[in-house]
Amino acid sequence: MVRKDAIVKLHKQLLNRRDVLKKLVSGSSEGSSASRAIVEDSGDAAIRETRQGLESHLAEIESQELVQIRRAISLIQEGRYGHCEACNKNIPIARLKAVPYTMFCVDCAQKRESMGLPSNDVGSDWENAYEFEGRLNDQDVRIHDLDMEK
Repeated sequence: MVRKDAIVKLHKQLLNRRDVLKKLVSGSSEGSSASRAIVEDSGDAAIRETRQGLESHLAEIESQELVQIRRAISLIQEGRYGHCEACNKNIPIARLKAVPYTMFCVDCAQKRESMGLPSNDVGSDWENAYEFEGRLNDQDVRIHDLDMEK
């Protein structure tokens, strides 16, 4: 029962973070391309380009995190959340609290990283991302929909 309660709390945290990221990602995609009539020197242009590059990189990271969070929410809805995708053992709650959208236990994540595989990046695994694309939605799950006894 303790694990189920922890997963319910993590679900709420994931939903909150998802909502924040959705706002950030949609806000960054609109951009702030206000046309300027101000003449820039080369230093101003370099600063502007650097800022745009950093904002673009941050938006990419936020988008990847959003995909991972949506996947974790989907796994909660399916009752498969918190199980390592490599060894199928329960991922410790402490790890899930640290990285709520993780798909691997520490041992399997370390093994994957040592082999040069991503340990938690859904964005680079196109086949896996495609598989989950149809199931990713923004509907919230109700507590009684969760079956954590598996």
